[in-house]
Amino acid sequence: MSNFAIQPMSRFAGSSAAIRRPKEIAYFSYDDDHVFHLDERSLRYYYPPNLGVDLSKGFDTFQQLDDTADDHLDGLLKTIIDLEQRTGTKCTAEVVTWSFIEENHEHKLESRKQQHAQPSRRGAPSQDLMSFWGYKFETLSLIPDQWDSTSREVIETRENMVVNNYAQYCSVVKTGIGKARMLIGGEVDALWDCKPDNRDDPINWVELKTSAEIANDKDTLKYERKLLKFWIQSFLLGVPKIIVGFRSQNGILQRFEELETKNIPGMVKRGKGIWDGNLCINFTAAFLDCESFTACDLVPTNACSGLKQTITTDGVWRIRRRERSPVIEIFKNEESGCGDILSPEFIEWRNSREANEADVEAAKTRLVESINQETCQL
Repeated sequence: MSNFAIQPMSRFAGSSAAIRRPKEIAYFSYDDDHVFHLDERSLRYYYPPNLGVDLSKGFDTFQQLDDTADDHLDGLLKTIIDLEQRTGTKCTAEVVTWSFIEENHEHKLESRKQQHAQPSRRGAPSQDLMSFWGYKFETLSLIPDQWDSTSREVIETRENMVVNNYAQYCSVVKTGIGKARMLIGGEVDALWDCKPDNRDDPINWVELKTSAEIANDKDTLKYERKLLKFWIQSFLLGVPKIIVGFRSQNGILQRFEELETKNIPGMVKRGKGIWDGNLCINFTAAFLDCESFTACDLVPTNACSGLKQTITTDGVWRIRRRERSPVIEIFKNEESGCGDILSPEFIEWRNSREANEADVEAAKTRLVESINQETCQL
């Protein structure tokens, strides 16, 4: 097991590590029944919602996805197979992940269970209802096509639509932080306008979030902590705009605010300053690669090993930070195999590809040897 020391955080201060702009290289959808498709059928477009709407309306008819089964990275891996088959090029990256590193599914379910088991304050909404408010805000803010191709009736009746979180449009992007090349898949909520004709141009994605209205300094601190999660999620996928719907304590949509993702660290710095964007990027770069920013004169040598230095053999590895621990632990969980993280379909595809590549190389070698023999005879 290796440890990556979190403190002193000052060693990650300064200008940010190099970042490769996220570029979409593939996509896939889950439809209204959560069936996987290699297309854009679940792509949605942003259109401003009406204010004053009760976000609780429709909670009793909410069609909520049951995510207790662990799908691992299956959708992302199917998309990579398709991409490699279409292009004839292997996707290469040090990190291939959904949002950021595959989470421990059992731990996620247990944490959710504990959170929901906590009694709500008297008169406060339940955790389930507050989660619904976020999905309701998405339904109020989305249309199935660009606004000029969408009927007025569809736009004006969004408040009465049944909320369903089965459908998802998922973008797969190529990016990098520091020296680590990354392939990331993640759900994106909507397009601001349309996808550009030039695939190298950035896409005007929109991420939709909700937050309680800010009334005092305590609320401001809570909101700025929430902005860290908003920023990281959108930053990694190359989403340039986040729209936050502010609600009352009982779930009435009061206003919404458009935020430029790139400006969020500056907003926080001018506000309470409780986190620093450059420090976050440098911390991530060091953890992924650990060739820079380690400052081992300040940190014991055995406490600054990142992923690249640690994960050098096959097997299943786990990243863990215990509550209030000063280190992130990196340890091998299974000596061999892939722990169901890689699907049998993906393993079979990569094995067949490697076998074909070996056959091609062998054929090239035989051809060169044949040419050399003929040259010698001449």
